[in-house]
Amino acid sequence: MAPSQPAEPSGGLQRGPHPSYIQIAKPYVFEARIQDCMLAAGITEARDEDIRLQAVAWIDNVRRAMHLPVRTYNTAVVYFHKFRLLHPDNTGYIDAAAAALFTACKIEDTLKKSRDILCAAHNEKLTASEQVTPDDPMFENHAKIIIGIERLMLEASGFDFRNRYPQRLVIKLAKVYSADKVSVGKTAYKMSLDLYRTFAPLKQTTPTMAIACVELAGRVLGKPATELESGKDYKQWRITRQEVMETLLDLVDLYTHHRSSTIVGQDHALEEFISIRIALNQEASAEKLARFTQSNREKTMANGTITNGVKERKDSKGLASPRSIASPKDIKSPQPIGLTSVTGTPVQGKPGLKEGTVRFMLDPERARDEKHTVADFFKMDEEEYEVLVESDRRRV
Repeated sequence: MAPSQPAEPSGGLQRGPHPSYIQIAKPYVFEARIQDCMLAAGITEARDEDIRLQAVAWIDNVRRAMHLPVRTYNTAVVYFHKFRLLHPDNTGYIDAAAAALFTACKIEDTLKKSRDILCAAHNEKLTASEQVTPDDPMFENHAKIIIGIERLMLEASGFDFRNRYPQRLVIKLAKVYSADKVSVGKTAYKMSLDLYRTFAPLKQTTPTMAIACVELAGRVLGKPATELESGKDYKQWRITRQEVMETLLDLVDLYTHHRSSTIVGQDHALEEFISIRIALNQEASAEKLARFTQSNREKTMANGTITNGVKERKDSKGLASPRSIASPKDIKSPQPIGLTSVTGTPVQGKPGLKEGTVRFMLDPERARDEKHTVADFFKMDEEEYEVLVESDRRRV
C-alpha cells in the first residue's frame, strides 16, 4: 500500500515544514496579562501574594547575606515574577527564587555559584559554629535543580536582559524636589525596594516608579513635594498621572494589607496609609483615573465578538510612549493566554500549540518582516498565514 500523502491546503499548494513561532521579548507586562496568567493557572490573588512576598523576602535576605548590589536584587525579583506567571506550580518558591537570583548574578556580572546561594540561605539562621561551606555535599542535588530551572527562567523572560533600576533616579528626584533630602530620600529609597514586592516593576517605567516612591515618601512623612505632585514634569518623562497613581495605589495596598512584610510599613501606623489611600482614591475619582492604566477588562461588542479597548497612548507630538513601543498589541484575546513550551508542545493542562518550536527575538519589526518572508517560502495561502499569526500572537 502506498504511503498516504499529506493533505494540500486550499489553492492546491503543498505546505512545507512548520516555520516555528517567534516570541518577541517584552520588557513590560501589564495588569491585563498578569490577571489572565493567574486565571489560566487557577491561582487566587491571596495565594499569589503570599508566595510572592515570601519569595521576595527570601531573595532580599540572601542577597544581603552575600553582599550583592541592589541592581541584582531588582533583576532577580523581576525574573521571579515573570517565571511565576508562566510556571506557577512547577517548583517550590524557594527553588524559583534561588534560580532567579542565580540568573540575575550572571546578568548583572555579580557572579555567584548556585552552591554559594544555597549555602548563604542555609547559613542565614545558623550560628557561626554551625555554618557550613558551599562545598558541602548536601547542596549537590539542589544546585543541579537550580541550574535546570535557569533555562526556564530565561525562556519566561524571553531572553530579555533589559532591566530597570529606579533607585538612582529616586535619590536624584529626592534632592531636586524635596526640602528634606535626608529623611524623604532615605524613605523613598526603601520604598523603591518594597515596590518590588508588587507587580509594579513589570508594568511601569523607571521614572514612574521613582516619582511614585518620592511622592509617597513625602506624603508619609508629612513633607509633600508639591512641585512633584503637580505633574508639570511628567511630560518630559513621557509618563502620565494615571501611571503614577497606579503605582502609588500598588504601594499603598502593599502597606495596608502586608505592612509587616515590608521595610517601610513597620515604621508607620496603619492609619497613616489608610488616610493616604483615601486621599489618592478621592483624587482618582475626581480626575476619573482608572485603577489600572493598561487593562483589557473593558470590552466592547463588535460584530458579535468581544474585543478589548486597549489603545496605544501617544504624547503631544504624536509619539508612542516607551511602554507602547515595547509592548505590541498582543493582549487582544479575552481568553486566558495559552502557554507553550520551547518545543511547541502544550503545557500540561493549559491550552497551547501542538507543533513547531519557539524562537526569541527582541526586534518586533524584524519578527514581522520574517513572518511575511516565511509565509511565502512555506507556500501558505493568506488564510493559513493569518491563522499562524493569530496563534503566535495568542501564545506570546
